[in-house]
Amino acid sequence: MPLEVTLIDYARDPLTKLYGAYRTCYTPKTPGEVWAEIGDGRIAASTIRDFIQERLKTGHASPLEQVVFWFGISGVSRSLSHQFVRHRIGISFEQQSQRYVKYREDRLDFVTPKTWEKTPGMHEEYDRLMKEITRVYQLALEKGIPAEDARFVLPNATPTNFQVMVNFAELLHIADLRLCWRAQWEIRHMVALMRREIMKAIPEIGGYLQPKCGDKRTGYCDEPVKSERSRTRATRTRRASWGHPRSLTGERATGEESGRRPRGRMPSCARHEPSTWPPRSSSPCRSPPPPRR
Repeated sequence: MPLEVTLIDYARDPLTKLYGAYRTCYTPKTPGEVWAEIGDGRIAASTIRDFIQERLKTGHASPLEQVVFWFGISGVSRSLSHQFVRHRIGISFEQQSQRYVKYREDRLDFVTPKTWEKTPGMHEEYDRLMKEITRVYQLALEKGIPAEDARFVLPNATPTNFQVMVNFAELLHIADLRLCWRAQWEIRHMVALMRREIMKAIPEIGGYLQPKCGDKRTGYCDEPVKSERSRTRATRTRRASWGHPRSLTGERATGEESGRRPRGRMPSCARHEPSTWPPRSSSPCRSPPPPRR
């Protein structure tokens, strides 16, 4: 079952709503007067777009809560859903029930990571296990075990569906975290598809959906690297104990092995289309700016 994302609907005239919300904050005029100017055409569409672009650069995010989107999402794993529902502010979920929905054998199509497919011999083992789980699940239903109990054998690879309502402020936060190269490939792909849908509908604001290191977000990566250095140090210590040529006294580690993020332009996860997912695993994130003196 392929992962699919559909933009079901979004708040009507989102740019004018954003303009009205922002202008309310920055003008002595009443909201009624602001909307009267919008309604009779005294405020051009280009003025609205430019004004919103300037406000977005300031980081003033509360008006973005007034722009709402509805998405239909299907073919994602329960592993993804456990991560996705951690987002609780400004978002509402309706998820396919495993209690009221009985999976038919021809519809129990488990999500398979590409790493299992690429590893010699492991795809067959994965497929064998999923078939056995399907057999036991179907047998449990046939024996009269209720679906709410039969589901206990189902793995994280079980597919599920969502309908989601989310405001743009929360969507920016989701993209900050889930488009990052550190996020798991599946949820990264899903959020990229959500971004693509918004880019089609409202490109003026869709471009702001980037990982937090993107040029329209913070512009640098603020994730700690201490754990990476610790892992690198432990790895090189083990190599030394094995007599590995790249030991503690061997050649100098570079890039990700050294625990330092290589400098460079915005990571590909902030730029590419979903057809190129997942992005490369190495991090081209920028380092944080030096502290002000």
